[in-house]
Amino acid sequence: MAVHNYDVVVIGTGPAGESAAINAAKHGKRVAVIEKQQAVGGNCTHWGTIPSKALRHQVKQIMQFNTNRMFRDIGEPRWFSFPKVLERSRVTIDQQVEMRTKFYSRNRIDLFFGVARFKDEHTLIVRDNHEGVEELTAQKIVIATGSRPYRPGDINFRHPRIYCSDTILGLSHTPRTLIIFGAGVIGSEYASIFSGLGVKVDLIDTRDRLLSFLDDEISDALSYHLRQHGVLIRHNEDYERVEGDESGVVVHLKSGKRLRADAFLWANGRTGNTDNLGLENIGLEANGRGQLQIDDHYRTDIPHIYAVGDVIGWPSLASAAYDQGKNASDDLVDDEFRFVDDVPTGIYTIPEISSVGKNERELTEAKVPYEVAQAFFKDTARAQITGDTVGMLKILFHRDTLEILGIHCFGDQASEIVHIGQAIMQQQGEANTLKYFIHTTFNYPTMAEAYRVATQNGLNRLF
Repeated sequence: MAVHNYDVVVIGTGPAGESAAINAAKHGKRVAVIEKQQAVGGNCTHWGTIPSKALRHQVKQIMQFNTNRMFRDIGEPRWFSFPKVLERSRVTIDQQVEMRTKFYSRNRIDLFFGVARFKDEHTLIVRDNHEGVEELTAQKIVIATGSRPYRPGDINFRHPRIYCSDTILGLSHTPRTLIIFGAGVIGSEYASIFSGLGVKVDLIDTRDRLLSFLDDEISDALSYHLRQHGVLIRHNEDYERVEGDESGVVVHLKSGKRLRADAFLWANGRTGNTDNLGLENIGLEANGRGQLQIDDHYRTDIPHIYAVGDVIGWPSLASAAYDQGKNASDDLVDDEFRFVDDVPTGIYTIPEISSVGKNERELTEAKVPYEVAQAFFKDTARAQITGDTVGMLKILFHRDTLEILGIHCFGDQASEIVHIGQAIMQQQGEANTLKYFIHTTFNYPTMAEAYRVATQNGLNRLF
């Protein structure tokens, strides 16, 4: 068995593992990464962020084609099959894998493909698919193994019409009807995607409102527009059993309802990928959701072993994972360190949602004297030109100091628009106030101009 010695070994090549490995290599460390799949990129590239967002883009284009009056001159609305649309989105995955593979070679990082397991606190055994075994030792180890869909034991995921958010990307037909259980970020995004393809969707929510961590007004807007596209949202429901047969799936709810559809998608919760790491060999223990506990430097109970990304739980965002990986790596090379906490949300429903900072509920509970600044996209020239008039920009600010407390955006390009406000929120003193948007000239017509419109709206509310 070959033995290799490194300064740093990273387990996993998703955003967290990639940034940790590259940052350590740029600091002169000898680095290796271990990936259990046959290509780099992790869940983010192959089953999560990239394929679902590429798929969403294709569906959004189809929706625009089918609803734009100008295209009616070309022909009637077109029907597109799910496999056909999915095939086009796979081009992006190939591009991502090629690009990210080059990152490792360019930074002289050794790649090992196989399953990693701890032998002791400084040693990992890697087994590949061909029964090959390698032993890696390291001074520092970063666990960035990500997560996978939680799959309850009483649901038969081997049935050809029952899917989770990973296996749905292998769907070989276009169902006419679909039941999605779980109305979190993943469930809401897939409800948008399938309803955009003309599929009748039942979205089952175990809670009383969609994405309750969002600002209430934004959550209500999402609910409205999902319903506008034919999604039936069922709140405060739970399943009793799920039965698949040759022609579809029947879901029995605890409330006594029975729902039938061509296919069923489970999108309720995720589990950290820690069960095959051999944590018992080093005295570490994951919680009930397979997640590792860390301190404020991303260190586990063993100080030279770090954990980053989805394997530590919240916020389970690719953007946060990338920053966590870099900052954990900064800590282990004794560079300037930052703990990632206030990250923007990016929810790629149709239309998309993004926010950063506090929402109205939080500010009200904290008794902060805030005011609201709003701009509706339907009133901006750029949105009228593009036809993307659904949505709004909402700025929450302190009514005395004008300090920006939260940015909430719903509509086309929301995840891009929010970063303008985020940048101003990061400034110090008077630079972090609504005055910036009044004293700055914005290109016209742009979506960014919504900040000026919203600011004028907000200042008009003061007395």
